[in-house]
Amino acid sequence: MKIRYFSDTDTALIEFSNAPIIETKEITENLYLDLDEKGNLVSMTIEHAKEQANISEVSFLQMEKSTA
Repeated sequence: MKIRYFSDTDTALIEFSNAPIIETKEITENLYLDLDEKGNLVSMTIEHAKEQANISEVSFLQMEKSTA
């Protein structure tokens, strides 16, 4: 996964795979999902990312598998 932030447009692009994009769906006026030929999520674009997604505070936490 890659997260790219474009400060000049305040846009965040989150890429989940390198699959070719077949369709882009507008979820809201600030959120777009890119899908591959099977309908799987390829990437997500967030416009006005500072306001919409609090992009200034990005963190990653990998959870361990539960053994319960």
